[in-house]
Amino acid sequence: MIETTIPELMAEMKIPGLSIALVKDGEILYAKGFGARDRESNLPATSETLYGIGSCSKSFTALSVMQLVEKGEIGLHDPVSKYVPLKIRFQDKPITVHHLLSHSSGIPGLGTSTILRSALPIPMSSFDDHYRFVNGAQDEIADEPGKKFFYLNAGYATLQNMVQKISKMRLDEYVEKNILKPLGMKRCTYSKERFEKDPDAMTAYIRDKDGKPTPSKPVIHELLFGRGGLLCPVTELTNYLSANINKGKFKDIVLVSPDIMEDMHKIQIETPRGWYGKQGYGYGWSVIEDFLDRKVVMHGGSIMVSGGYLAFMPEEKVGVAMGYNMLGMPSQEFVLGLFATLLGKEPEEAIPALKIRKKLKMLAGRYETYRGLSKAEVVYREGRLSFEQDNEYGRTSVPLIPENEKIENYDFYTYSDGIKNPITFDVQSPEKIDLYVGIRFHKIRE
Repeated sequence: MIETTIPELMAEMKIPGLSIALVKDGEILYAKGFGARDRESNLPATSETLYGIGSCSKSFTALSVMQLVEKGEIGLHDPVSKYVPLKIRFQDKPITVHHLLSHSSGIPGLGTSTILRSALPIPMSSFDDHYRFVNGAQDEIADEPGKKFFYLNAGYATLQNMVQKISKMRLDEYVEKNILKPLGMKRCTYSKERFEKDPDAMTAYIRDKDGKPTPSKPVIHELLFGRGGLLCPVTELTNYLSANINKGKFKDIVLVSPDIMEDMHKIQIETPRGWYGKQGYGYGWSVIEDFLDRKVVMHGGSIMVSGGYLAFMPEEKVGVAMGYNMLGMPSQEFVLGLFATLLGKEPEEAIPALKIRKKLKMLAGRYETYRGLSKAEVVYREGRLSFEQDNEYGRTSVPLIPENEKIENYDFYTYSDGIKNPITFDVQSPEKIDLYVGIRFHKIRE
């Protein structure tokens, strides 16, 4: 599956370079690079290429906090304000360390990462700036802590600052001493200088207006460390996955106790239900409780110009680490499909999203009416379809909304001014499809 599916997805999403490693029972079963780590020089991506893994870094921050919890230096259910100057709160209910770790503080995203990565004219160069901005968001609190899941990057920046104040070390120094070095992760770094000097570092890319990869540079700043600042090769990340799979132990190294690691991998707050029943967030990890009767612990990450994905099945003692130098990889569906294959299941049967994506792509294409008097296009983008036509006012685009979420039939609708307008595809075969939008369109064979 890996050798065929990854090149197909990379070509479809125009991703220049990608690396992946598969680990089982502490041993690397597979590790390879695909495409180019630098497109202009056509330097190949390797299993050792350094990628910015974005929010996969959150579990390293969470583990740092939990190490200090285990030592008694931080109280998991203490108010955050006991350690750092976070002043906002919901009425008389304080935000605790547990709430920030699990994204259950009641504060929706505040856009602090956007400020840092987009050079917006809002002061954000120090933790003093961070607290001025966050403490000014009192009116943004949407619910009392512990009630709802709101993914909050600013919460993990606050946890970073907490680790630094308690340990009297910068987060990068703390993580290197207490996690990276013990696990033999010698090239993982938060350092801009080390990244730029590394002989096998990615060139990062962003899409231009036509969707083509354009070289860019990752924003590497101390305020981003806790929420998404780590840069790693996938091979070293397998050591970290093995430590998580083995409940805090890697070879003779013990990072935390099994009970602490179990709490990190347990649902602390539920997130909206998906295809696999109960899902939620632990401490620095997302959790699916029942994927083919197995638990899956995972996290994706993005620094806008590159990304990563970590996932493992504890019962099977198997994990996957991925890195890529441009966004667009449907990582969760791919990794779950890989896990399904390892369990002897067909990915399309186990992963509803794969079957849905295949149906939507089949419907996409150019259409025309009788004798070509009217032309239209059904466009597939990021899991959605739209109906597009050119007219005297330019190009119009209308989203096609499925009547059934699994696309068990091919009935869609558009929505305008409170009225649903039916749109139906008549699929006689993948090569013969008609579309009824008041009038009849025929799909043109390419």
